[in-house]
Amino acid sequence: MSPTATEPKTALITGASRGIGKATAEAFAQKGYHLFLTCHSSMGELEKLACRLRTEYRISCTPVCADMANYEDVETLFSHIKALDVLVNNAGIAHIGLLSDMTADEWHRVISVNLDSCFYTCKFTIPLMLQKHSGRIINVSSVWGNVGASMETAYSASKGGVNSFTRALAKELAPSNIQVNAIACGIVDTAMNHCLPPEDLEALKEEIPSDRLGTPEEAARLILQIAEAPEYMTGQIITMDGGWY
Repeated sequence: MSPTATEPKTALITGASRGIGKATAEAFAQKGYHLFLTCHSSMGELEKLACRLRTEYRISCTPVCADMANYEDVETLFSHIKALDVLVNNAGIAHIGLLSDMTADEWHRVISVNLDSCFYTCKFTIPLMLQKHSGRIINVSSVWGNVGASMETAYSASKGGVNSFTRALAKELAPSNIQVNAIACGIVDTAMNHCLPPEDLEALKEEIPSDRLGTPEEAARLILQIAEAPEYMTGQIITMDGGWY
């Protein structure tokens, strides 16, 4: 059921200051969801976004600076959330380089931001959703979690973990009418991918049947569709990659 003026729904979107997270915040705001949005280091951008969404869509929108890889930060975030209908785990980082050159701290940081954060947010989200006997958890994954990417071993491992986490938690929560799904994105035109040399991006684009990168808005529309999909759909990793995989 879509949110209404008398029964607004609430969504938490992590990593919402830019890219897929920002586009997802806009998509949910257009549908009337009240929002909690997080970022780690771009609070100025997030506050501007929250202010604009409040003004344009007349919703409540709370920006929060939090490191989603830090349990205490997530615990503090949830101390302000009394009800939650949709959780979008979007916060993530990448690391490009040879595994043999990667430090232990770099490895742990990628795994913590991309995978541990899903555990932390879900741990606090589940009791809120159990109160209503309903809820949607949507994890933003990657095609590299399905097939792996050279020079991105840690990132691939973390997203593969997100996929397995999604499937397992979906089975655990299905009896409670809480759906857990993920989207596995291909190359999306975001700041995370702008770190790649232009020639590498062009080479990747040539491998994509659609002959272009995906857009954050397309990913956001898919996330919103999953949030409002039939309740019988759970435990799915839905790929959006322009026909590449």
